[in-house]
Amino acid sequence: MKILFIGDIVGKPGRMAVKALLPNLVSRYKIDFIVANGENAAGGFGITESTASELFFYGIDIITTGNHVWDKKEALPYLAKEHRVLRPLNYPPGVPGSGSLVFTSRKKIPVAVLNVSGRVFMNIFDCPFRSAKAALEDIHESAKIIIVDFHAEATSEKLAFGYYLDGQVSAVIGTHTHVQTADERILPGGTAYITDVGMTGPLLGVIGIEKDQVIDRFLTHMPRRFDVAEGKAILSAVVIEVDEQRGKATGIQRLQLTNP
Repeated sequence: MKILFIGDIVGKPGRMAVKALLPNLVSRYKIDFIVANGENAAGGFGITESTASELFFYGIDIITTGNHVWDKKEALPYLAKEHRVLRPLNYPPGVPGSGSLVFTSRKKIPVAVLNVSGRVFMNIFDCPFRSAKAALEDIHESAKIIIVDFHAEATSEKLAFGYYLDGQVSAVIGTHTHVQTADERILPGGTAYITDVGMTGPLLGVIGIEKDQVIDRFLTHMPRRFDVAEGKAILSAVVIEVDEQRGKATGIQRLQLTNP
């Protein structure tokens, strides 16, 4: 089975890049299942029902999120009813939505997706290591193919998390920093890993935001509104190949494509 994981989609430029480039990717790599991080899909901060519906229409199967999931207040009731949009599973009990889902792929094979947040330089969450391990106890009975979006800042935490779950999941894909790393690999136990899959959004901004606004913030330290950058966009992703019988990854390929 071939799974496409698309990095953090930022605003309209990111959504338009998915619309323009996804059909050819699916055809070229014979993709069976598509996951995308969409926590910044609505105006660069948060997600809404309309932006999520747009991404589902383009062919994405599951949308993961992260620390910006609640930036749009309408996300609270939406995630309570739309189980295909995940929020980090290590939020405290009582938070709307779900952090994991078992979904049937185009090949009629169950695929589990987990969304987990790191804690280093991030909001205070329950332990991602213990939370993921507890969730896997039930999921292993339902699916052999398991994809984890680890939404975290620190490279060390991401790599440690990858090794912690090595051999227990098919892939640990890092998100959040919007900068694609060049360390994709298959870990010794058969888990595909990359520290950060990168961003799908404006190429000429600073992690998707207008560069002059970000520079001004660094120069003055004054609060200000951030806007999504304009111009050409980049789509960052990985293609993961998984043995359907064992749930082990056999390959991971890093991709970056430009949408004029």
